[in-house]
Amino acid sequence: MLHKSVQKASCRASRTARPVACLPQQKPAVTATVVKAEAPKETRMLSTLAPLFTLALIERLSFGESVRQSLLPQAEYFASLNLPSEIIKFGHPGNMAVVLLAMGGYGSAYLGWQIRNTRTAEAPSEEAMTLMDKAKELHPKLAGGMFVFFAAGAAGGVLSEVMQGRPILESSHFGTAVAGLTLLALQAMLPLFFSEDPSIRTMHAVLGSSIMGIFLVHASLGIQLATTL
Repeated sequence: MLHKSVQKASCRASRTARPVACLPQQKPAVTATVVKAEAPKETRMLSTLAPLFTLALIERLSFGESVRQSLLPQAEYFASLNLPSEIIKFGHPGNMAVVLLAMGGYGSAYLGWQIRNTRTAEAPSEEAMTLMDKAKELHPKLAGGMFVFFAAGAAGGVLSEVMQGRPILESSHFGTAVAGLTLLALQAMLPLFFSEDPSIRTMHAVLGSSIMGIFLVHASLGIQLATTL
């Protein structure tokens, strides 16, 4: 009886119980973070280098004007000699062409490759070894002379530009001259490391040929510049 009364009471409680409304679960708050889009690397690099290029150009122009002012007395002196215009225009290119062909073409390129080919030959003849020994004496002397004459010729070329009232340090001819002389200085230091690393001999030969190519381009640019004066 007790068990039945409990069942009835529970049934009445279930019938009278009100349904409980289920509250929706609150979703966690989402915080939005605004991420600024980064500029492409190329844009950032150009924006960084642009001021550097501008400063370099300003410095180059100011340096060129300083060189011009320092060479004006010499330019006025040579102008007072009333030299033929052909000498002023083609004196520098003619002298540099002789240096390029004689000291560069023969002394640096021809003798340098003669030394390398004889050294790398499997069984060089006695005559080839004798020629290599002579070439080993002449090659560094003529290559060094080429550097000295080119450096002196560069000063003469700038002086010629000042005499003719042309802008200096701004042409491609000047740029190739700086590149060639810088690489020649590096080329002269490479033999110091031949004994430490034999592969540097190959680098020396390849770099020397490349330098000759640069100076051939330099010569063609110089001829174009001289014919437009």
